[in-house]
Amino acid sequence: MKYEVGNIIKGTVSGITDYGIFLTLDDYYSGLIHISEISDGFVKNVGDYAKVGDVISAKVIEVDHSSNHLKLSIKNINYNKKCRVRRRKIVETGSGFYSLKAKLPGWIEENLKKIKNVD
Repeated sequence: MKYEVGNIIKGTVSGITDYGIFLTLDDYYSGLIHISEISDGFVKNVGDYAKVGDVISAKVIEVDHSSNHLKLSIKNINYNKKCRVRRRKIVETGSGFYSLKAKLPGWIEENLKKIKNVD
């Protein structure tokens, strides 16, 4: 058989959903890269990793020859040299925690009053 577990194959992205990336491999076989097989880190948006029409590499993790469907993974392989994951730098505000520090005494007083009214 052409597709075996452990092989690295190429396919064309044919669809993207919240739960994964669908690949068309040839005239007979298709595959799914489940969101859990995209990255070891948190995947917020599957569309950050591929777009419809991209040709990407994936590792075969399971083959179902009866349905011509493959379960695929792109974890730990260089599936696409132009990884489109956008990372934003965290920018600290000028006031930092000072606004919380200023409001904390009022919150404590307010909650102490609530506790006294409950008793």
